[in-house]
Amino acid sequence: MKSLAQARKDGSCYIIAEAGVNHNGQLDLALQLVDAAVEAGVDCVKFQTYVTEDDVLRDSEAAAYQKKSSQENSQYTLLKKLELPFSDFRIIKEYCDKKEIQFLSTPFELKSFQFLKDIGSPLWKVPSSDIDNYPLIEAMAKSGLPIVLSSGMSDLEEIREILSLFEAWHVQDITILHCNTEYPTPVKDVNLRAMQMLKDTFSYPVGYSDHTLGISVPIAAVALGATVIEKHFTLDRNLPGPDHKASIEPHELKAMVQAIREVELSLGQREKTISQSARNNMIVSRKSIYAIQPIQINDVFNEKNIACKRPREGISPLFWPNLIGKKAIRNYQTDEAISIEEIDG
Repeated sequence: MKSLAQARKDGSCYIIAEAGVNHNGQLDLALQLVDAAVEAGVDCVKFQTYVTEDDVLRDSEAAAYQKKSSQENSQYTLLKKLELPFSDFRIIKEYCDKKEIQFLSTPFELKSFQFLKDIGSPLWKVPSSDIDNYPLIEAMAKSGLPIVLSSGMSDLEEIREILSLFEAWHVQDITILHCNTEYPTPVKDVNLRAMQMLKDTFSYPVGYSDHTLGISVPIAAVALGATVIEKHFTLDRNLPGPDHKASIEPHELKAMVQAIREVELSLGQREKTISQSARNNMIVSRKSIYAIQPIQINDVFNEKNIACKRPREGISPLFWPNLIGKKAIRNYQTDEAISIEEIDG
């Protein structure tokens, strides 16, 4: 089981599989989502914990994407159907511990925050919708746990204001997630370079919370420096519910994790060196200067008696101008590499 702090220490991206409400209000589906996350090899599986009455007004209208995917006009009714009781989340947490995967859930109001704190939340994920929820973010800050801040519906100045609050509350471990909260997000609206701008502007680690279709964008985000990736997943995109259509399925989640780990290995260090694997090919691939006919001592090297050929067993072809017109200091047979002594002499 890898924590965010451990991922930071070993330099790997912390991958969060966002189950969210894709359990459709059913505990057995939630546990199956945990199993799928374990199989995919992610670091953490995340849910959403809320008491509907404390989170949304009864006459609140559902978002356009929620209406389209669930045929439900009332946000209250929709969320109530998807709500899991605290007792179920306790079971999910215990199941995650047994499966050795980190459990995480986003609280949307203070009752859920206190419950998640009591069962041992490892960090707090501030959702884009609640980035300015002062009572909630104050409680998160004063808990002393790391903060992962999603910025999906915030401009630069609002992010700056929220960060100043966290800093005033002496929070030091903050990760800013670039995000777009349209479900699914059109690729043209992703703007991954904003993630790098957030890092340069605020000097905090950055990551990316993805709502696009497919897996290419989060993989690209890792190549651009994301230290945290969050991606919605489902057991089946055809299930009813607001987030399934914008989620990836278990086989795609596994492919995303594998690709991210490959990208991490490929990034290496900020230096240009010849790797050991490349060195193994240098001798057979690079060329040297060879005699292409017998050369006697005191013969003059010229274009007719020497040439550049593989393998690299003698001097580099870059010494060619230093050799042309010079007399040989010993005899050479055909296909014998010209020695460095010819240059030094």
